[in-house]
Amino acid sequence: MKLRLILLLLLIPVAFNLPAQNIKKSLKNANGFYEKKLYNEAIPAYLEVLKIDPNHGEANYKLGVSYLKSRHKLKSMPYLEKAAQVKVDPKIAPDLYYQLARSYQFNHEYEKALNAYKEYKKKVDPKDTEQIQSIDRKIFECENGMEYMKNPVKAKIDNMGPGINSTHEDFAPVITPDESILVFTSRRPGSTGGLLDEEKNNEPYEDIYISYRKNGVWIAPVNVGKPINSDGHDASIAISSDGNKIYIYKQDNLGTIYISKFTEGTWSKPEELGKGVNSKDGETSVTVTTDGQTIFFTSDRSGGQGDLDIYMAKKDKKGKWSEPVNLGPKINTPYAEESPFIHPDGRTLYFSSKGHSGMGGFDIFKSTMNNDGSWSVPEHLGYPINTADDDLYFVLSADNKHGYYSSEREDGLGDQDIYLISMPEPEKLATVASKDVKNEKQKINRKIAPIAKVESFNPITILKGTITDAITKEFLEADIVIIDNEKNEVISEIKSNKLTGAYLIVLPSGKNYGIRVQRTDYLFHSENFDIPSSTNYQEIVKDVELKKVAIGTKIVLRNIFFDFDKATLRPASTAELEKLYQLLVDVPTLKIEISGHTDNKGSAEYNKELSEKRAKAVVDYLVSKGIDASRLKYAGYGLERPMSTNDTEEGRQLNRRTEFEIIGN
Repeated sequence: MKLRLILLLLLIPVAFNLPAQNIKKSLKNANGFYEKKLYNEAIPAYLEVLKIDPNHGEANYKLGVSYLKSRHKLKSMPYLEKAAQVKVDPKIAPDLYYQLARSYQFNHEYEKALNAYKEYKKKVDPKDTEQIQSIDRKIFECENGMEYMKNPVKAKIDNMGPGINSTHEDFAPVITPDESILVFTSRRPGSTGGLLDEEKNNEPYEDIYISYRKNGVWIAPVNVGKPINSDGHDASIAISSDGNKIYIYKQDNLGTIYISKFTEGTWSKPEELGKGVNSKDGETSVTVTTDGQTIFFTSDRSGGQGDLDIYMAKKDKKGKWSEPVNLGPKINTPYAEESPFIHPDGRTLYFSSKGHSGMGGFDIFKSTMNNDGSWSVPEHLGYPINTADDDLYFVLSADNKHGYYSSEREDGLGDQDIYLISMPEPEKLATVASKDVKNEKQKINRKIAPIAKVESFNPITILKGTITDAITKEFLEADIVIIDNEKNEVISEIKSNKLTGAYLIVLPSGKNYGIRVQRTDYLFHSENFDIPSSTNYQEIVKDVELKKVAIGTKIVLRNIFFDFDKATLRPASTAELEKLYQLLVDVPTLKIEISGHTDNKGSAEYNKELSEKRAKAVVDYLVSKGIDASRLKYAGYGLERPMSTNDTEEGRQLNRRTEFEIIGN
């Protein structure tokens, strides 16, 4: 009995020492991961320590910081609160209140975050102006966050799910205006080069993926492969409105922008955009207007407002980019601006910023170009579109109904996921008073802009369809030329997709457009679209069948215009007449008949006479340009050959036309 008692007394100190030994061993293991910045491995290791001692100050603090360094930032809060409660050694956690404030901010507990930042600020050396400035910025974000959360926007935000997202990083979505094509960047397995990024926990290198929407559903994305994707990092940053150009970011030097074009059924090898955009400094993002004539991009080149700035450049007559212009202090701040997106309306710019009145990290803002070329004060898109974390790569469909962007959220499948925003309907804006604060290095604008709305009036027309051979129905790659008829200027040139025949053009309202479709060995096809400035958003589907050069083929010249009730050609007809002239030059054996046609308004005799005079006017123009008159005939058929009913204005308009028919080749 005495022997048992003696043994029990000897074992008691050992039993008490076991937890202490286990904590010491587990803490050493966890700290090893922490010091190497392997935070994903540190998290379960610190959880093991806390199983033994839930009140361990160092473990709670470092676990909280590890969560802040991971995609699960929101989980940091209880552990940092516990570290503050047990009063962890200041030597171990000198920035405890700063980290706690960040945790509160990510959790949108802005009032608590504000108090924690102020508490931390008391411990900072007043002479450390850079640190003071950083904390003041955080305090500013908390004040903004409290105001935005009082007036949330009615936007529905949905993860795009496993059909698009993976368990790895998926980000930087770009779309065509009609949401038929989605291109994005991913670190999912199967990258082109097969390399792993040691700086990103051995995640695969970035590659570009593409998905098409069929019957309202996004089909499984595929890697676009070479030559767009390379053995290095390749990120999508923009796509042309017709889907035939992809703009790419590559980590050359400090960052370079490339372009790849889809021609003859394949993607071209990416080429640098050139010196007008790229520089010896870093360029990271780009967006291009739908006509391809204006580009906006981010660069940290010298002479800017601070960090990354947004610049604008225009194409000259030779197709080169002009000297870029900084958008100035209304858009750019001493902090970073990133991922600009110019809406298809050509006037509304969305971008992410760390310097405007945000809630934390990058927030998305919107600014509109005024008639004089200046920009409006950027508007915050509001909560919950914006959060306390980074919100980047926002793009918006042409109809203003859907936004796409990448965000790191608790409901995500990976580190970053792509989200679909069903944009809020127009609603009354909430505004907040503004005030300014100054410090030695910068002026921080504390103006909290109105919560952004989506405009109810959207003066955009999308013209889209397919180009096919009229006989074989084979899809064709054809040139599509868009002309401002009033100015007689070509404003854009695109190609239809060789594999699908698809084309898409964005037409701002308030112009009379001539659309010409042409391909070698085929007769050109023309359309006219007069879009009043009062026209709201619309989509027009126009499939075009091109006809080969053959006797008997007829083509309607939709962009031939005459003065009312006269045979006088209007200046807006010039582009169409010149194309007809060029056809006769290119095919010197071609003989044609020009015919005039009318609706049934007025007498048959009068209409026949007027239509003949109009046909003759076209022939006279061609003869004046040097075409042999023996190759040309003209005739007026008046109301004898209608294309459509004369019972509607639309039908009568189709019947009022000028045609040409091949009568010899």
